[in-house]
Amino acid sequence: MKYFTKEVKIGLTGVVALVVLFIGINFLKGINLFKASNTYYIEFADIKGLAKSSPVFSNGFRIGTVNDIIYNYQDPGKLLIQISVNENMRIPKGSTARLDVAVLGGCDLHLDLSKNTEFHQVGDTIKGDDKKGLMDKAGDMVPQMEQIIGKVDTLLTTLNALIANPNLTGILNDAKGITANLNETSVQLNDLMKNDLPQLTDKLNTVGSNVVTLTNNLNQIDIQAAMSKVDTTLNYIQLMSEKMNRKDNSLGLLLNDSSLYNNLSQTAGSANNLLIDLKENPKRYVHFSLFGKK
Repeated sequence: MKYFTKEVKIGLTGVVALVVLFIGINFLKGINLFKASNTYYIEFADIKGLAKSSPVFSNGFRIGTVNDIIYNYQDPGKLLIQISVNENMRIPKGSTARLDVAVLGGCDLHLDLSKNTEFHQVGDTIKGDDKKGLMDKAGDMVPQMEQIIGKVDTLLTTLNALIANPNLTGILNDAKGITANLNETSVQLNDLMKNDLPQLTDKLNTVGSNVVTLTNNLNQIDIQAAMSKVDTTLNYIQLMSEKMNRKDNSLGLLLNDSSLYNNLSQTAGSANNLLIDLKENPKRYVHFSLFGKK
């Protein structure tokens, strides 16, 4: 018992306290020193604020922890993330890792496992996906949102100016009057549709029936016979016209013989002279005596 002096006890207590503190700190970091794990590496061009001891998720379940972040001096611009996962966790080949920026800050590492039946060996490097996550895309949308906010502000300013315009009341009153006129027109249109339109429709139906009847009557007419009669009549007219142009008939001589016209004209002139002389000298032609004398 002489070996367990006061100094030794204090030293042993300090060592135990340091061990407990070390285990506690790692436990808080998510590192279980008493549980076996496998180590893998993931390569990224930008770790987006990922820190050591950050959890590693797959399908929303925590499968491991980020042990270390190493800058690849052999390939500048590349970062290697060392992760440790449960020894029973097997990562298929073709799986990828991605980083999702949290809303309140920080970054989470997610493994998207493939359906491949071949698996990575412990210590292999898994391909990292540097595509932008949801928060990164939201950050890219901030400038566009600023432009939209500016346009909304301009629109609100314009609306306020429009509302403050003293002519707005007159415009609203005019709109009210136009609405009243439209309502009155709508009532008149309804009356027209209800009263006048049926009568007009009946008349149109009657006209349509008459047209159908006329069409039926036209269909019943023997157009061929009518056209034959018309052709015969036209032939008669043509024959008469030809005879009138010839001089072998009385009508043709009357129309075409100028001598007959001249004789008739002379006869008419002689008759006219005779009438004039008879009017001027009646005693030359008529002898009238009351007592029977010649």
